[in-house]
Amino acid sequence: MATKIPVTVITGFLGSGKTSIIRHLLQNNQGRRIAVLVNEFGELGIDGELLKSCQICPEDETEANQETNIFELTNGCLCCTVQEEFYPTMRELIKRRDSIDYIIIETSGLALPKPLIKAFRWQEIRNAATVDAVITVVDCAAVAEGTFASDLDAIAAQRQEDDSLEHETPLQELFEDQLACADLVILNKTDLVDAETQAQVLELVKNELPRVVKIVSSDYGKLDPSILLGFAAAVEDNLDSRPSHHDTEEDHDHDDEINSTHVILNRTFDPEKLQATLEKLAQEQEIYRIKGFVAVENKLMRLVMQGVGNRFDKFYDRPWKPEEAKQTSLVFIGRNLQSSVIESQLVAL
Repeated sequence: MATKIPVTVITGFLGSGKTSIIRHLLQNNQGRRIAVLVNEFGELGIDGELLKSCQICPEDETEANQETNIFELTNGCLCCTVQEEFYPTMRELIKRRDSIDYIIIETSGLALPKPLIKAFRWQEIRNAATVDAVITVVDCAAVAEGTFASDLDAIAAQRQEDDSLEHETPLQELFEDQLACADLVILNKTDLVDAETQAQVLELVKNELPRVVKIVSSDYGKLDPSILLGFAAAVEDNLDSRPSHHDTEEDHDHDDEINSTHVILNRTFDPEKLQATLEKLAQEQEIYRIKGFVAVENKLMRLVMQGVGNRFDKFYDRPWKPEEAKQTSLVFIGRNLQSSVIESQLVAL
C-alpha cells in the first residue's frame, strides 16, 4: 500500500461543485504533488481550464520540459469509456509516480463510480495505484429544490416505511449510486439554504446511504485537504459493500437520454443580459447544466459563468492571454436539447 499512488475519486451530479472543491484543494495543497484527471461530458474542457487557472498548476504546456498536472478526458461519461480513455492516461501517470503524491479524478456528473473503480483491479493499475476514497458531492440547494426528490418530507417518510421504494427516474438512480459508493459525502452549497432545509436534505442523504458514512458541510468547496485525503480505504477491494442499481447489468447507456451541445461565438456579451437569456432557455428546455467562459466588453479578464437550473454563478478567473481569442464558449447539458434554438437565441442577443 505504501508504494501505491493514492487516488481520490470525486463524484457527484452535474453542477454539485466538484471543480470548486478540487480547485480549492490545489490552491491549499500543503506541499502535496497532486495530479488531476478531469472527465467532461461534452467537447469543451471547461472544468480542466478552470483548474489550470488555479495559479498553482502550470498553464503553458508548450514550454520545454514542462509537464502539466491536469489531464482532460472530454469524450463523455468516464464509466462508459474506461478502457478507451482512462487506462492509457493512468499508464502515463503511473510512469510519473515518483513525482506524484496523489491523483484526483473528477468524474463526469453523469458517471457511475463503480465501473471506474473496477478498473483499479486491472493488474497494471492495481500494482501501482489504489483508490484512497470515493467522495460524493451533493448540491444541497438543488436537492432542496426537488431536482432528485419532489417532496423531501414525503420521500423521507416513505423511505422509513418501505425499503423497497421504487425510483422514478434514471437521474434519481444515478444520484443514489453515487451516494452508495461514497466514503465521504460533502453537502455542498449549504449557504444557499436555511438551517431547516439543510437538515431535511441531510436526512434524505442519510436515508440513501447503505452504511455509516461521514457527511460534512461546505460552501464554495472550501474544505481542509486533510478531510479529503488519507482514507486508505482501498475501495477496489470492497466494492461488494457498495450496491448499485447497475450491478446486474453488463453495461449501461444514458447517451440517448442526456446530451450536450456547445456554442462558441467570437463576440462579447453583457453578463446580465446573457444570464437572463440563459435563464429563459433553462425554462424552455430541460437543461441541467450550463458552464463556460464569457468575453465581456472592456474587460481584460475572462468571466466564468455556471448555471444549475435557474441558479447562476459568475466570477472573473484570470486575464485573457495575449495569444488567445476572446471568445464566448458555453456548454449545455440536458435532455433532448434543441441546439439550433440555443444558438439562435444567443446570436440574436
